Amino acid sequence: MSWFHCYEHRPGAALRLFCFPHAGGSAAFYRAWHHDLPAAVEVRAVQYPGRGDRRADPPVRDARRLAAAVADAMAPLLDRPVALFGHSLGALVAYEVARELEARGRGVLHLFASGRHAPHERRHGDAHTWSDDALAAELVRLGGVEPEFMADPVMRELTLPVVRHDYRIDATYHHLSDGVLACPVTVLLGDADPEVTPEQAARWAELTRGQCAVRVLRGDHFYLVPRRSDVAAYLLAAAGAAWPSTP
Repeated sequence: MSWFHCYEHRPGAALRLFCFPHAGGSAAFYRAWHHDLPAAVEVRAVQYPGRGDRRADPPVRDARRLAAAVADAMAPLLDRPVALFGHSLGALVAYEVARELEARGRGVLHLFASGRHAPHERRHGDAHTWSDDALAAELVRLGGVEPEFMADPVMRELTLPVVRHDYRIDATYHHLSDGVLACPVTVLLGDADPEVTPEQAARWAELTRGQCAVRVLRGDHFYLVPRRSDVAAYLLAAAGAAWPSTP
């Protein structure tokens, strides 16, 4: 199965935007994003192994190994400038992909990190060890799912193992201080996000030689669902200006 879902192919696009889903999420989270972006942008949503149409594929348990595998799969799609967008856990994976691509000599136009503290800010999470009930309650608290969804035994059986796996990736991640990114970074978050503050978001600036901007929108951890058009506007404003000068 493919690593990337593209819901509208745009052969003439000037930019490919690779989107990385949150813990427990899939490529389908970005299904409608192309509607808010012009024809100059082609959206490629990353499908991690172990979910959706890749449910039979063995999951990758380490963020850097996952990033290396994504970078390998991206190779045929690097015929034009690329930008990376990741939400929550996806921001961590996108960051590691940006590092991997730069290490391979292929720069990234822009990194967009959404709803997550900077990767080098160590936080000790143990949600992957919680009971199913506690984990389900945490997902409801963050606003990613409705209580009725988590009350359905079939949905719990499909969702919680994937979420638990992804939380384990986050909890066991160790940042390597072996250089910083060259690309600019834009950090987006909701003003009521219980997971990250603007002060924590600002620490992403320590991980790049490029510019770093923090944008706060109204909403919780999943602010980007109702504010999708606003997020698209930020993407275009940040990445669009660089297209003419990008080889």
